[in-house]
Amino acid sequence: MIKFNLTGMVDSLNVPAKKIIKKIIKVINKEYTRKTKHVVSFIITDDAGIHEINKEYRGIDSPTDVISFAGIDAEEERILPLELGDIFINKDRVVSQANEYGHSEIREFAFLVTHGMLHLLGYDHMDEEAEKEMFEIQDRVLEIVKIRR
Repeated sequence: MIKFNLTGMVDSLNVPAKKIIKKIIKVINKEYTRKTKHVVSFIITDDAGIHEINKEYRGIDSPTDVISFAGIDAEEERILPLELGDIFINKDRVVSQANEYGHSEIREFAFLVTHGMLHLLGYDHMDEEAEKEMFEIQDRVLEIVKIRR
């Protein structure tokens, strides 16, 4: 079972963040985790905040939409720690990417939550096969919670 904390610039989001995260975690708990206890922290930030994090920890001098810091690196058996890690979501990119892709801010936020969660569970998109698997799972989770484009 995964529980979560939600902090940062939550009040400046135009989406029901807590409700969306609960729905997504419920699906991930049922479909993709064992019956062990875990905690994840979601931190809502802006372009400036995530730019600073991206530069300091990844050496990339630009903002991004979401950054996940896993409690441990992925293991083949996906043995997960109690504290899965932190997911930083850029509220400014939620708005701009929703506009760019022609869908709602709710859909964009849900996508970023799901994407970040899958990284903490050991999924990645470093090669074509891994990307295909991760994106199929993202699509499935969003379909189950009925958040569509």
